[in-house]
Amino acid sequence: MFKKILKSYDYTLIAVVVMLALFGLIMIYSASMVTAVQRYGFESDHFYQRQKIYLLGAALVFIFTALFPYKALISNKILVPMVFGSLIGLGALFIFGHVAGNAQSWFKLGPLSLQPSEFVKIFVIIYLSAVYAKKQSYIDQFNKGVVPPLVYLILVCMLVAVQPDFGTAAIIFLISATIILSSGMSYKNILKLCLIAFIIALPFILIMNDKLFSDVQMARIQVLQDPFADAQNDGYHLVNSFLALGAGGVKGLGLGQSVQKLGYLPEPHTDFIMAVIAEELGAFGVCFVLLSLGYIVLRGLYIGMKCKDPFGSLLAIGIAGMIGIQSFINLGGISGVIPLTGVPLPFVSYGGSSLLQLSIAMGILVNVSMFVNYESKYKNRASEKQAEQNQKVSGGAYFYKK
Repeated sequence: MFKKILKSYDYTLIAVVVMLALFGLIMIYSASMVTAVQRYGFESDHFYQRQKIYLLGAALVFIFTALFPYKALISNKILVPMVFGSLIGLGALFIFGHVAGNAQSWFKLGPLSLQPSEFVKIFVIIYLSAVYAKKQSYIDQFNKGVVPPLVYLILVCMLVAVQPDFGTAAIIFLISATIILSSGMSYKNILKLCLIAFIIALPFILIMNDKLFSDVQMARIQVLQDPFADAQNDGYHLVNSFLALGAGGVKGLGLGQSVQKLGYLPEPHTDFIMAVIAEELGAFGVCFVLLSLGYIVLRGLYIGMKCKDPFGSLLAIGIAGMIGIQSFINLGGISGVIPLTGVPLPFVSYGGSSLLQLSIAMGILVNVSMFVNYESKYKNRASEKQAEQNQKVSGGAYFYKK
């Protein structure tokens, strides 16, 4: 039994995640050396050493969640504490939170920092997947099957947005939209939800007008038209990102040889790490990251399509959507497709909270994949053999009667 379970794990998916995380560790060391010394006064390998610790913790978390049966997550004993715990954690930030990057999004725990909104992403995926899986028999009843789970989603998005962290709030909203669109509800109900979302969002936007459309936010939008027109002020970060992306060419300048990381890029080891990768490793490094992330997303969607359990299917689709959306927002920001939001690149950027949350998500995805493979390989074979045996017995009985 245990050997069959081990054989059913998706080791290709696991290998891609491990390679991407280790590649990120190397690039964090390269991208953060100068920043660690010049900006923070640390040793040159400070962020590299901390990321190694985060990776070790993430590996343990991944192993635990990969072995933990995902179907147990649908229990109210897990869902209820998860929902209330996440709301309390987000609310407590306004009292005990630490401000970093103009947002009160962190708990400072000695030398470590914890960002609750990162973990809320996976909590939202689990909660919405569980609730809509339970409501499949009446998913088209708007008041009973569609609306109730959205109360939690609205509260979470508002609590994250007022920190203010609009990038993370947008990611949570888009992840939720992915799950809702895949839940099986009718298009009529989806249109109703869009109308309700607009009605709720409008007064919120008017109240938060000063923060949503502050001079800084508007500058990030306006600079997309021509960042070189104000290259020394509002367009400075984006221009240097362009220079890094274009300088590497096909082969790159060589590992550790980036120029833009020497104080020109604001966060070379987090938000702008792909720019450093492009400059040092060229198109080869960029393609490796894009293909790896693309494989994880497509594999997650494939697992969701193959899974016959609605809860497992929605979990897989939600996790794949989260990684795809976050990757797009990060890469779109540094390439000038969308405004910069300060969102890290999954598995590659520096950050303990992001890495731990992604490890939980990937552990769950791998566990869903294991159940799908196990049922298709062994349970289906067992049922086929049983059917063949029953057919032989019934055929023999018929012959005996004759």
